[in-house]
Amino acid sequence: SSRTARSEEDRDSLWDAWGSWSECSRTCGGGASYSLRRCLSSKTCEGRNIRYRTCSNVDCPPEAGDFRAQQCSAHNDVKYQGQVYEWLPVANDPDNPCSLKCQAKGTTLVVELAPKVLDGTRCYTESLDMCISGLCQIVGCDRQLGSAVKEDNCGVCNGDGSTCRLVRGQYKSQLSASKLEDTVVAIPYGSRHVRLVLKGPDHLYLETKTLQGVKGENSLSSTGSFLMDNSSIDFQKFPDKEILKISGPLTADFTVKIRYAGAADSSVQFIFYQPIIHRWRETDFFPCSASCGGGYQLTSAECFDLRSNRVVADQYCHYYPENIKPKPKLQECNLDPCPASDGYKQIMPYDLYHPLPRWESTPWTACSSSCGGGIQSRSVSCVEEDIQGHISPVEEWKCMYTPKMPVVQPCNIFDCPKWLAQEWSPCTVTCGQGLRYRVVLCIDHRGMHTGGCSPKTKPHIKEECIIPTPCYKPKEKLPVEAKLPWYKQAQELEEGAVVSEEPSFIPEAWSACSVTCGVGSQVRLVKCQVLLSFSQSVADLPIDECEGPKPVSQRACYSGPCSGEATEYNPEETDLMYGSLQEFDELYDWEYEGFTQCSESCAGGIQEAVVTCLNKQTREIVDEMLCITSRRPPQLLKACNLEPCPPR
Repeated sequence: SSRTARSEEDRDSLWDAWGSWSECSRTCGGGASYSLRRCLSSKTCEGRNIRYRTCSNVDCPPEAGDFRAQQCSAHNDVKYQGQVYEWLPVANDPDNPCSLKCQAKGTTLVVELAPKVLDGTRCYTESLDMCISGLCQIVGCDRQLGSAVKEDNCGVCNGDGSTCRLVRGQYKSQLSASKLEDTVVAIPYGSRHVRLVLKGPDHLYLETKTLQGVKGENSLSSTGSFLMDNSSIDFQKFPDKEILKISGPLTADFTVKIRYAGAADSSVQFIFYQPIIHRWRETDFFPCSASCGGGYQLTSAECFDLRSNRVVADQYCHYYPENIKPKPKLQECNLDPCPASDGYKQIMPYDLYHPLPRWESTPWTACSSSCGGGIQSRSVSCVEEDIQGHISPVEEWKCMYTPKMPVVQPCNIFDCPKWLAQEWSPCTVTCGQGLRYRVVLCIDHRGMHTGGCSPKTKPHIKEECIIPTPCYKPKEKLPVEAKLPWYKQAQELEEGAVVSEEPSFIPEAWSACSVTCGVGSQVRLVKCQVLLSFSQSVADLPIDECEGPKPVSQRACYSGPCSGEATEYNPEETDLMYGSLQEFDELYDWEYEGFTQCSESCAGGIQEAVVTCLNKQTREIVDEMLCITSRRPPQLLKACNLEPCPPR
């Protein structure tokens, strides 16, 4: 290492001292300055005889224009191939970004007017890299040559991205006869890397408002790059989409709007980085808590508006989740003993003999709601304990070195019990109109069967249903005469009742008829039962726990005529036999059983419906006398064999 150091000294000793720095190549916008040195040896010196540095690293005023454009316009008075042109810059040449290429205005003629641009010219429009002696040199955001430091998405050099937030979203147009336009998104002052893509037949346009209140508008009618309130805007217009890009930072508040132009809907996707304009700023220390004998003082934090340079309410800083309020700092103060006239106050460690002020709270109030989310509150105050242990309230700022406990919190945020309707049962009939049923349970947030649901919102447990299959009944022109008064028009399903988690009446099977012929009675047991889901067992409940009408436990039965008995019944016997069957289907009833053969083999004949008396339980054909209490269905005829007869 010593030999290396000596060789470097010997090498540098061959050079004269560096000369003074040259005048900057630019007065603003970032230029270059150089310094020279002379080789003192007759031999070749190692190293370079020139060095560069950046200078004039202040932004140029908007009216100054582009540095490369100034160099092109300097050739406007010089004839090229016998003709004078107005030259415009050609930027971002990937092959040779440091040559001065210009395009004749209004033509496609592109000419290299100089092999290299002036020192300090940007290599590319969106980069800080600059051309020096015809070569593109890397420049960091710190404006230093050779630096690799870059800006973060917020525009802060070597930043961590904490001073802005990414905003991403999508807008979908909703056509309305009363609306011709709508707002897509508002992009605030200082935002960067703005990009919007519209897909559809509608059109974007811009409105701006500066901090001074000056308003502007641009209809974005054609593709191109342009300035709007000193913000450079790149807009591309295609038949089916539009693309808007703004590098930023925006120098005004921008509002992107959409103007409806077609019957189809459009969508707009947008993304940009929004600056956090409200940030916490630490305050100075508050006054000392004691004038002598040792006290303490704290700092706090205030919300500061970076645009208006003024303090605002804390809620503005709480809006940004990235903003973390700094904790207060605590320090001791006024440690000198108190004067003798005030008595001597011994200085003792705060953490042992003189506890710091602290937050104290009252118990939480009862929750405002038993379910579905409520709130409860409490009081929180700052208290101080003296040496004797007496506690007294003090100003809140004395406790700000620790976060204040919340005074409101949510409670009982679980869902309230709600009705859960299960699937409908099959219809009680196979043709025509009947009923169907379902089980409705009150379920809590854990999925358990419970109470607490409002009876007013309980879904109905039965409803009418219609089976499209015809019941072979004629279409009568006159109203069908009503059946006997005791006939039940719509029988509710009770056979095969299953125990569920909702208390319900469960009837057992009917007993055998009490007689072997004639009119008797049947009985059955009806229980109120519930299924216990946690044990999958059935429990008996008091009868009053079940809702709805209780099924009957006794009914009449008829076992056919006794031997030698007349089959004629007077009205009193009929009432005795069937009066208690009002809540059940008839045991015997008329039913159609197909049709007779057609009366003709061709040219149109008639078929007559065959009517039989059936036992509805066994489906067996019985004596017609057993159906005397049911009205015999009307004669039903239908045409048949309507095709013409073949010629004889």
